[in-house]
Amino acid sequence: MWAKRSDMIVHEQDPYNAEPPRSGLAEAITPQNSFYVRNHGPVPEPDLAGWRLSVGGMVERALEISLTDLQRRWPQHSVVATMQCAGNRRAGLIEVRDIPGEDPWGPGATSTALWTGVRLRDVLAEAGVREEARYVAFGAPDVSQLADPPQQYGGSIDLAKATSGEVLLAWQMNDAPLPRVHGAPVRVVVPGYIGARSVKWVDQILVQDVPSANYFQATAYRLLPAEADPTNAGPGDGLALAAVALNADIVSPEDHSQVAAGPVQVSGYAYAGQDRTVARVDVSVNDGVTWAQAELDDAQSSWAWQHWRASMELTPGQCVLTARAWDSSGASQPESPRHLWNPKGYVNNSWARVEVEVV
Repeated sequence: MWAKRSDMIVHEQDPYNAEPPRSGLAEAITPQNSFYVRNHGPVPEPDLAGWRLSVGGMVERALEISLTDLQRRWPQHSVVATMQCAGNRRAGLIEVRDIPGEDPWGPGATSTALWTGVRLRDVLAEAGVREEARYVAFGAPDVSQLADPPQQYGGSIDLAKATSGEVLLAWQMNDAPLPRVHGAPVRVVVPGYIGARSVKWVDQILVQDVPSANYFQATAYRLLPAEADPTNAGPGDGLALAAVALNADIVSPEDHSQVAAGPVQVSGYAYAGQDRTVARVDVSVNDGVTWAQAELDDAQSSWAWQHWRASMELTPGQCVLTARAWDSSGASQPESPRHLWNPKGYVNNSWARVEVEVV
């Protein structure tokens, strides 16, 4: 379905939500057929001829832009950027305590692509942003039943981020037309922020002095304290999620796989959101008693993950492989998901663990 690989781990068919197995994350640029999918409602049918992007709110000149105008009116720009769902690795939190109503995402709710479009700041510059503006809100036509009452998807980012050069209105992915399931004809790409802010099928931009009041900005995608009841959470409760937290996981070997004793290549990804970079990755074969430093690949861009690898000597028996990353600020991943559990299952960036049988 949706031209995805046959071994995608499908959490829901409608709306379609799926992630690749660990092996699908092995490349620096994730192929389209392996790129994870997070939807909140049915995928809209695109109307390329009739599509219009409206730009309004606190601007000097409201704009109504066709797809042809968007592609020809401003300089095109490309950026390699990692997209990561706020629920990536939620399964590790569910092992601590159940999280009803939330999909058990593994480590595959993250992927990296080459995105091509125009800079959002160029479009905003033509509209003329007013001095009192502070946020840029996005709207899309997909309707989600998760909101009560059901509403179209939306979100917002602060104006400083919106006018930075990396934020795109994109219509290409990996040098190919953007697939419908990934937001065609046009989606927002907000590098360094959780995927929820990279609104798909975008057709409205509003410049305003407050964040979006949309359910997915004001109520969902907010980090609630452990004791909170998410069914009673209202607009503004908890912490609004924006920049991706430092995170890493193991892509090889597979969890619960069998490997031969001796030197074993352990590899994975690491990513630090916003303006941070990954500085180091450590790997352990004894759950953190001792560590070895992994070899870290260069990033494809300032906004992309880095792959890493380490050759570890394994002896027969059960073994828990562990990995942790450090970022350019000196921060590291926390040890246990027990310390991170929250009732929506967001931001599990605890140490990565994979159990293997060594024979």
